This record gives sequence, C-alpha cells and structure tokens, in this order.
Amino acid sequence: MSLRRNCIFASCLFILASLVPSWAESSAGQQWVGTWATSPMLAEGGFRVRAFSGTTLREIAHISIGGKAIRVRFTNEFGIDPLTIANAHVALVESGSSTTAGTDHAITFGGASTVRVPAGAVLYSDPVTMIVAPQSDLAVSFYLPSQVMRAETFHDFADQDNYEASGDVADDTSLKEPATLTSWYFFDGIDVAAEKGGRAIVTFGDSITDGWPSTHNANRRWPDVLAARLLQDPSLGQVGVLNEGIGGNRVLNDGYGPSALARFDRDVLAQDGVRYVIVMESINDIGRLAHLESPDDDVTAKDLELGLSQIANAAHQHGVKAIGATLTPYKGAGYFSDKGEQVRKDVNNWIRNSGTFDGVIDFDKMTADPSNPEQFSPMSDSGDHLHPGDAGYRTMSDGIDLKLFAR
Repeated sequence: MSLRRNCIFASCLFILASLVPSWAESSAGQQWVGTWATSPMLAEGGFRVRAFSGTTLREIAHISIGGKAIRVRFTNEFGIDPLTIANAHVALVESGSSTTAGTDHAITFGGASTVRVPAGAVLYSDPVTMIVAPQSDLAVSFYLPSQVMRAETFHDFADQDNYEASGDVADDTSLKEPATLTSWYFFDGIDVAAEKGGRAIVTFGDSITDGWPSTHNANRRWPDVLAARLLQDPSLGQVGVLNEGIGGNRVLNDGYGPSALARFDRDVLAQDGVRYVIVMESINDIGRLAHLESPDDDVTAKDLELGLSQIANAAHQHGVKAIGATLTPYKGAGYFSDKGEQVRKDVNNWIRNSGTFDGVIDFDKMTADPSNPEQFSPMSDSGDHLHPGDAGYRTMSDGIDLKLFAR
C-alpha cells in the first residue's frame, strides 16, 4: 500500500471517528472486528466492465460473526476518478434480491446520504445500529448516479448472485427485474461492533481460498465452513473469518490481481481486529513452470520461500500470528509439470519444518490420495484436479485445529 493511500485511509478513519463521538463513548468494551471481506481488484475487459450509470447495486454478503452494530467499507481502490455513492442501505436478505421487511437501515457518511470516495481510496460508513446474527446474509444496496467512471474496482469471483437494477431503488424491498451479477463491485468489507475478545482470521490465498468451484450461493468455501465451526466453540464465537482469496493469484508476480506481496498490507494488516492470517499461496507461481511466458515465471522453491517468509515476518511485526498452509495436490491439472511438483514438495516441506510460521495446517495431507499423494483423493477432487469440491473444502476446514486460534 502506497504512502499516499495509507494517508487517505488514515484520514478517512480519523474523520469518521471524529464525526461519531457519542456512539464511540457509549460503546465501552466494544471494538470493530471484520465479519466479512473480499479482495478488490481492477475490472478489466469484456463482461467485467459494466456501464454503471443511474443504477442501483444490491450486493449480498454472508457474514461470519454477529454484533449490535455494523459499518460498511466501500472501495475505489483502482478507480482513477472519484466515485459517488448515494442512498446506501443495508438489510437482511429474504431470498434472492429481496430483503426482509422491517430490517432496512440507511447507511450514512458523516451524517450525509451521499459520499465521494477519492480515487485510490477506501471509505467506511458511519456506524449502523443494527443487531445482526452470526451467519446472516446482508444485502448492501447503493445508487450510482451518472458519473465519469474510467476504471472500476471489484472482486471477480463472488460465487454469489448480486443484483443491478435501473434507477434509485436502493431502499426498495424487492427489485423489479434486476440483472444478476456474479462479482462484488465497489464494496469490500463489513465490520461488526464485537464484544471484548473479538478478533478476526484472514484467509489469504488464491482460487482455492476464493472457493472455486464450490456450489454457487451456498457458502461452502473452506473459510465459510471454518467460520461455522468456530461458532460451535463458546470461546471462539467472536472470531470472524475474512476471505481474501483471489483466483489466479501469485506470491511473487502480478497475475490476476496484485501479487500476494503487493496486497498483503491492504488485505491483511489493514483488516479490523485481525489477529491471525492463514497463508495458502504459491500454486499459481508453480503452475507457470509448465509453460514459461517470461523469465519471471521461472521460480524456484527458494524464491517462493523467501516471498512467504516476507509475509510471515510482516505479520509478526504487526502482532498477527502467521499460519502456513501446505499446497494441495495438483497432478492432472492443466499446468502440472514434474518440475513444478518438485517445487511444491519442497515448499510444503519448508512450510512444515522451517519454523517460519506460528502454526501449520497440512491441507496437502488432508486432501491427498493415500495411494498416489501427488493427486487429490477422489472425494476431495472437484474434477479439475486442481481445486477441491464441496466435500474437499469441508475436509480442509474440518482438519484445522481450532486451538490455533485460542487467545
């Protein structure tokens, strides 16, 4: 994150804090903790770039932990023009694009219903006094008036239906014939006012963390299943789970979205209440070894270990526990190679044995076929030999030792 962006981010937080002193003073013992997040990226090419003008977006978020108030984070991270957002609302989802009657709350910004988010910036809403239960589905709706929009910030793979409707209808319970979107635009986080002891886990990775190709609209990504598991333990019921996976992401080089090294400060350290990060990255770096497109693609295990150690060290410097996750099998995938497989094995051995991380989650052993550990077990494989399916994601979550997150 650049110095300029840090300054904007800090300034927004300072301004918002000064505008809501009465709420802050009445909330002794409470703190903001992330309950839902996604990683922003630049919308590029084809259907990803939308002609948003005089339209309402209704975007759905499945939160992890509950609270007595929320705030919403809007993003213009990759915009090159200011982004105007008006008439924003949050409500519980009834079904599809419809919200539950009586649950709608207006979202304001310093008391105003319209806000301009500077290019390259994020901006938090005012606190919204609204009791939300864990595992709720929230609809965040907002109007985009006609404006110059030369670049759009979004998260491509939502694995979730979101909606676009004509005109300013953000406070309508039902949208009339909305178009369906499968990405999140201009919206990348929700915090809750958590009780003392509230904290968050960031799951930091690629498409396997993003949840491809888990069942659409069903919240069966492994971070979702982990969030549900945590709620079963009374001592962990205030631990949020934030999914910061990007499909195609790499550790060392930009691919689809900024590299893991480039986005770590923004997607992990800047998240409210973060105390743990689970790092599962490198398979897309390794996959490039099958078909080199540039000299930078010819990575070694040592290169990846250096990159991952930079992530762990940065976490430690900010009081965040770094938990290393081994890379799952990928034999049979389109970019499998013997060279890449050796790098995967070397990196996994380093994750397990180097002592770089505060803990290890061995996703490799959980999902591998015992008779051929270079490939997924039949139960875990989605069919593409690179990603788990729903059963594989559950296996991954169920194999995580929850003691890693004890205070």
